[in-house]
Amino acid sequence: MRPRELLTHAYSQIGETLRAAVEGLSPDQLAARVGPRANPIGWLAWHLLRVQDDHLAEVASSEQVYTAQGFAVRFGRPADDTSTGYGMSSLEVESLRVPSADLLLEYADAVAARSAEYLGTLSDDDLDRVVDERWDPPVTLGVRLVSVLADDLQHVGQAAYVRGLLGA
Repeated sequence: MRPRELLTHAYSQIGETLRAAVEGLSPDQLAARVGPRANPIGWLAWHLLRVQDDHLAEVASSEQVYTAQGFAVRFGRPADDTSTGYGMSSLEVESLRVPSADLLLEYADAVAARSAEYLGTLSDDDLDRVVDERWDPPVTLGVRLVSVLADDLQHVGQAAYVRGLLGA
């Protein structure tokens, strides 16, 4: 198995697992917090998709699915919103209400399709390309892709756990 095939398969697991965590939930269930500062399922799902969309668009030098396909507006966010949820305060997290599980899953499918398309273009040598020199050592494409994957799978697990706590 080539690295791009492995990455494509690993990234496909995000959407499959996310579907089980959010499918059929109401907007109130998506917004429910199991603790005063806990992240709700809707925010966790939105955030992980935003990070994947943002980071892969950056390394692919393409526009994000979020803005290109009108998801920012459909989520009730400003059309030029570049927020991924990173660094949001508890009040900002609470203010982000996801309209529906179906919208989250539609966005997930669009991000997955764009990710698979990009990952399918990579050669083994591409993974060694430096994509971020702000770090020491500089971040390669391979490291960035694995970092996004790890972060997304962590948040999918959190969303599934919260769903279990809610008894949904």
